Amino acid sequence: MRILVIEDEKKIQEFIKRGLKEEGYAIDAASDGESGYFLAKTNDYDLILLDLMLPKMDGITVCKKLKEEGVAAAVIMLTAKDTVKDKVIGLDSGADDYLTKPFAFEELLARIRAVLRKKEAKTVTRLEADDLVLDLISHKVTRDGEEIVLTAKEYALLEYLMRNAGTIVTRTMISEHVWDIDFDTFTNVIDVYINYLRNKIDAGRKKKLIQTIRGRGYLLKA
Repeated sequence: MRILVIEDEKKIQEFIKRGLKEEGYAIDAASDGESGYFLAKTNDYDLILLDLMLPKMDGITVCKKLKEEGVAAAVIMLTAKDTVKDKVIGLDSGADDYLTKPFAFEELLARIRAVLRKKEAKTVTRLEADDLVLDLISHKVTRDGEEIVLTAKEYALLEYLMRNAGTIVTRTMISEHVWDIDFDTFTNVIDVYINYLRNKIDAGRKKKLIQTIRGRGYLLKA
């Protein structure tokens, strides 16, 4: 899952980024409304954490413009304003949830999970490729009924491969969806994580699901 944090208070922004990265999310960030709006329009995010009071373009305007222009990312507003009227304005602008500062990081994580579950419920909650199954709600991965324990980043990479099962995905595509905007595409980190997944998913099995397409990228067999 890829999340955009639009927050002008640097300490809060870094706190959120650090915590979410530890949870395995790919995180981009912006410090003003205009930059955040630009990133949200030009990249594919699952969720946007949006501060209400921002320089250059306020959060309400950003949210309204994104929703009017068909951006599918869910939005959680973060703000120090806690009156009922402020919450109503935020939700009416298109936000999916509203979290008042200061907040506990555990509550933020719970809100993120809840919003993403609602989003997934409209589409799919389970991905399957042959005998490989990934549960998007519990984050449990099994192959032929046997549970496979993955790190947060391994899980994110596998989820992306399974969402695109049967389609070749390039390293650039993977970096854009599984890592953040600052990822160095010239490193071999993606190849390393593909090998990690192969060792956990394909090792010792006759049928290999993760394929390397030379000169193009990777393919997970449908």
